[in-house]
Amino acid sequence: MPALVTIVVIHLAVALFHGTAHKAVGVDLTAAQAAFVGIVIVLLPLVGSGLLWTKWRKQAAWIVALSMFASLVFGIVNHFVLASPDNVMSLPEHPWRHPFALSADLLAVTEAIGTVLGVAAVWQGRAGRGN
Repeated sequence: MPALVTIVVIHLAVALFHGTAHKAVGVDLTAAQAAFVGIVIVLLPLVGSGLLWTKWRKQAAWIVALSMFASLVFGIVNHFVLASPDNVMSLPEHPWRHPFALSADLLAVTEAIGTVLGVAAVWQGRAGRGN
């Protein structure tokens, strides 16, 4: 559990930095994207982490794993697949271009790790109860 909480905290720091980079390069989010970022990328991993020390440990691990996986898919699609202003390859020259791209990469890394650690915590909980 400590590793899962640690990756959630690191992910939050990277997400906040990436949000700053978004504003700096002038890449605005739609209302739906902003809601997804606020709820799935920021809030749910924090809620899941907070619940890891309660009787809802397994559900908490699922919350973290699924929110991190959804965040990973969202980020890959928007930063690396779709042709849009959010794609790291389409950013114009700007002092924040490289920090934007680096933070997009780091989000993908932390979200992949968070997904794996969340699933591992779910399985660890199953093994601990003999299920």
